[in-house]
Amino acid sequence: MDLWAIFIVLAVIFAVGEIATTSFFLGPFAISAALAAIADAAGAGVVASWTIFVIGGALLLTFVRPIARRHLYTPPQIRTGTAALQGASGVVLERIVNDQGVGTVRINGEVWTARSYDEQPIDAGAKVQVVEIRGATALVTDD
Repeated sequence: MDLWAIFIVLAVIFAVGEIATTSFFLGPFAISAALAAIADAAGAGVVASWTIFVIGGALLLTFVRPIARRHLYTPPQIRTGTAALQGASGVVLERIVNDQGVGTVRINGEVWTARSYDEQPIDAGAKVQVVEIRGATALVTDD
């Protein structure tokens, strides 16, 4: 069996192992085995192919793995949609009374149906803070 074929088999085994573990430990070796297979198929020779496999795997493991793992655990930096409105300030346009099902508030220039988070009525003109968004209704509390 040719050396390039052995490296292809190694690359597949490492890739399947990486998929099974998702730790990005075997992935660099799968990549380096594929690079070694390409080098051997291009005529680089046995020593050069093994050197590419060993050094390439070590370099990828040392430099790429920490970057990849950091990206796995990084929380999203930008909140969008209704999640971005949580904690925002607003002004009550229409008195909020939960029992009557009335109330509107202006948040960031948009008019939202509003309900009081603590069930207390809030008068028009009062400044409020958004606690939560449920559907198209903002749950607010007095500032």
